[in-house]
Amino acid sequence: MSKRKACMLIGISRSSHHYKHKPKNDEPVIATLNKLVDKHANIGFWQCYYRLKNRGEGINHKKLYRVYTSMKLNIRRKRKRRIPARVKQALSVPDQANQMWSIDFMSDRLTDGRSFRILNIIDDFNRESLGIEVDTSLPTLRLIRKLEQIVEQRGYPSNIRVDNGPEFISHKLQQWCEKHHITIQYIQPGKPTQNGYIERKNGSMRREVLDAYMFTTLNETRELLSDWRRDYNNERPHASLNYLSPINYAKVRNSKQQMPVSIIHRNFLGCPASKQDEPYEKIYVDNTTAKQNYD
Repeated sequence: MSKRKACMLIGISRSSHHYKHKPKNDEPVIATLNKLVDKHANIGFWQCYYRLKNRGEGINHKKLYRVYTSMKLNIRRKRKRRIPARVKQALSVPDQANQMWSIDFMSDRLTDGRSFRILNIIDDFNRESLGIEVDTSLPTLRLIRKLEQIVEQRGYPSNIRVDNGPEFISHKLQQWCEKHHITIQYIQPGKPTQNGYIERKNGSMRREVLDAYMFTTLNETRELLSDWRRDYNNERPHASLNYLSPINYAKVRNSKQQMPVSIIHRNFLGCPASKQDEPYEKIYVDNTTAKQNYD
């Protein structure tokens, strides 16, 4: 039987029968692409093609793309953003309001599984909660908008202390702070204790609200956190503030009346525990000279 009849019987063309596979030699193209990629790390396919075309190397663009993808050059590796070295800052108590604000984010979930975020802002002077923002997404622009709302009532802070989250290292926040002469103090990565005041408040909110209730809607979450913030600022005693609320503590510190040393909280004086303070006389002094006279 002839080849023609055999090809007809099995249903293939004679050209397919006579075809002999020729192995593809892609080594020259691979070597050329490697040289380009080594010199230009972020180069794309069409940049490679036109560079080679302008050099006079007649490589078909379909062949070049096949080799390009086989080398996995089309998968761009996401580079990790480098964070500048952070200097450890002392966690001191400010002498007055608006010297230092601390900002941080929290997260939780609704009963239907949707996650949401919580923006917390406090004044380190009296631990007052300046604002709480709740939503499924809180980008940098929302953060700036919330800060501007607080500034309308309190004025601008001198400094803000934040971690290295994407919202805080954003150029938009840095530009806003530079415009209003605000210094951003970044804590060191992995050192949340360097932002201890806001972390302490986050823990209280977690225990007293987020872990105590189940939320079905964002509005329900906002309403409950708003009530909690109102109680936190006006009624809740704080051990670090000599068991005064943040609002009452600020009134005491800002008043011109003289007060006994014994009611100024220990963190401000730097003196020992209250039981050891009993032998000392109650010396009535002004707040600004309390520590000096005690020493």
